[in-house]
Amino acid sequence: MGPDQTTGSSTDAGGAGTDTVRPSWQRPALFFSISLVVAGVLAYVLFGGIGSGSRSAAVEPGISKAAATLLQFAPVGGKSSFPATNFTLTDQRGQPTSLAQFRGKSVVLSFNDDRCKDLCTLLAQSIVVADRDLRAARKDVVFLSVNVNPFYPSVSSVKAWTDEHGLGGEPNWYFTTGTPAQLKAVWKRYGTYVRTTTAARTVVHGTQLFFINPAGKMRGVASFGTNAANTSLYAHDMAQAAVDLLPASEQTAIGGPVTKAPTQAVAAVGGKAPSFSLPSLAPGGGVVSLDKYRGRYVVVNFWSSTCTACVPELPHIEAAYRRFAGKVAFVGVDVSDTARRARAVAKKAGVTYPLASNTSGSAAGAYQIPGLPFTALVSPNGTLLVRHPGAMTTEQLEYILETTDPALGKLPAT
Repeated sequence: MGPDQTTGSSTDAGGAGTDTVRPSWQRPALFFSISLVVAGVLAYVLFGGIGSGSRSAAVEPGISKAAATLLQFAPVGGKSSFPATNFTLTDQRGQPTSLAQFRGKSVVLSFNDDRCKDLCTLLAQSIVVADRDLRAARKDVVFLSVNVNPFYPSVSSVKAWTDEHGLGGEPNWYFTTGTPAQLKAVWKRYGTYVRTTTAARTVVHGTQLFFINPAGKMRGVASFGTNAANTSLYAHDMAQAAVDLLPASEQTAIGGPVTKAPTQAVAAVGGKAPSFSLPSLAPGGGVVSLDKYRGRYVVVNFWSSTCTACVPELPHIEAAYRRFAGKVAFVGVDVSDTARRARAVAKKAGVTYPLASNTSGSAAGAYQIPGLPFTALVSPNGTLLVRHPGAMTTEQLEYILETTDPALGKLPAT
């Protein structure tokens, strides 16, 4: 990781030049530390709903059990319900912004690093899709975020990050910042873990999402990270959880795919990944089979030369392939090009991982991809862990792999 990047999987034990803000609230059922995201939580997210046999069971505020599992959602209600602490900072537009000004709306509060290139960017992609799913309800839902990077506290920094990650056109997105002292006070109020290393100018932070109802009361806490890489599913569930906090008269139907229990859908997260055997695009021909890589994690990337986002993505996939060479398998599946065209584009992009041709669309159909590019992560035992529509960066792929299996994060950097 570069000196200005955030990592959600740091195992830095600390030392000189570090500053840790520890949670001030002792609510272990509600607040997920970064270590949980790195280790055991992912297994619960992906497999906790297996065998439940029902999608009808709902959890407060109304999302299904499968959706709650994906979000790592812990409801807050009854005697545990309490007002969310107000704060006032400055947003990416340079305007004073407070939590209190959004009374009457549903608020999803997050804490993000304005230099992050991995986990926070996954949340950003999900928010863009969530806004699309919200449709008319977007006017009643606010995505509010607090900067956790005291090294880059300027308004220009949060604006640059907002614009770079596609949130600049979202009117209900507010990325707030302030002086390091002001930011630290807000982190403490919400029990958000923030660890900084001054020499390297790096930040490790908690990944909570706080769901606050129109009356300003905390109603649930979720978490983002590798689970947010399942963009279309995570976005829909996040949007649904926010809409369900609105008064019944203001709730409207939202778009997007519904998260299903892994036993009830083909290519569902936590279910068996569809296998395939496809013609290889290697000069010598042959077959590329998913089963060949059983025992290793496999990154499967669907692409074509006619997809404007696919070709720039290829070098990022290649860089991740080189980073995890021998430990993680990578397979590219071209869905539309002739073999000659696909090889030419791949060669220009510097691709060296195995490529397969699937112009019939059988594999893409089995994985139910909504468009290109599309990336799936398959576990060593053949379980589908991640469904990510849209382009991915090297940093995102590294983050997903290293948090899925911390042992992969111990590989030497290339």
